[in-house]
Amino acid sequence: MHTYLGLRQTETVLIVTDTLRLRIAKSLYDTAREMDCDAIMMTMPPRSRHGEEPPRAVAEAMRSVDVVIAPTTMSLTHTRARKQANDAGVRTASMPGVTEQMMVEGGLTANPREVMEHTRRLAETFKGASEIRLMSELGTDISFEVDTSKWNLDMGCCRQKGCSTNLPAGEVYTAPENCTGTVVIDGSMAGLELLKNPLKIRVEEGLAVDVQGDRAKEVLKIINPLGDVARNIAELGIGTNPRARMIGVVLEDEKVRGTAHIALGDNSTIGGTVVAGVHLDAIIRKPRVFADGHEIDLV
Repeated sequence: MHTYLGLRQTETVLIVTDTLRLRIAKSLYDTAREMDCDAIMMTMPPRSRHGEEPPRAVAEAMRSVDVVIAPTTMSLTHTRARKQANDAGVRTASMPGVTEQMMVEGGLTANPREVMEHTRRLAETFKGASEIRLMSELGTDISFEVDTSKWNLDMGCCRQKGCSTNLPAGEVYTAPENCTGTVVIDGSMAGLELLKNPLKIRVEEGLAVDVQGDRAKEVLKIINPLGDVARNIAELGIGTNPRARMIGVVLEDEKVRGTAHIALGDNSTIGGTVVAGVHLDAIIRKPRVFADGHEIDLV
């Protein structure tokens, strides 16, 4: 709360949680009270998918405080509620899927300065690039158009009005303009946890047109009811946290240094224009990444 969020006495902090994360939420609430903050905790039923909006009362409360911390089961990161809170000047930290073990091990224990320095350095290598290409030994080969895309840096430090972060943090990401190719997901995927066998996603003109693998039906069950917007390739990201581990919780998995991830669905909260009501991150363990033909050292 002090290092990442700069929480100060007299500020109002809202802990948004659900019935499956109460112990972590209560710990954060108690710590905020110990810091002499005006702390509030709101508990809701778990959302059914990542990117689903919280209840209206929660969304309204999120816009009315100084800081929001959200240890939830499903992600509030890619929701209008989070974006509107930031637009109102609120500092937000989203922690979807966080576990008690993650609170004391892994990505949250990384040196904040090291995460920030590596994230900034990697972002510089993408600056000005018009095309990013991902490749892997398992068959990933996809090219992203990013000529006018804004690169975002998730470094954990969220001390300025209107800023947003994940905790644990550590990634460089963007909403690509377009992409075509094949992605083989061999790490984890939101809603599926760790994958025993890879998922293969074929992409044409920015849309996932085919999903293959032994868990493909589970992915399609999430996205098909929402239409083509849920098939949108919403994000391209690269992990930068040296202490993050591949544990089956996308919040941490996508931060593992040397990995890449894409996402299906909504990107309206990260610089894109697609509103989908779902955001499914999917991690590639050991990609090769090229910016305008030049290979990038990810580690």
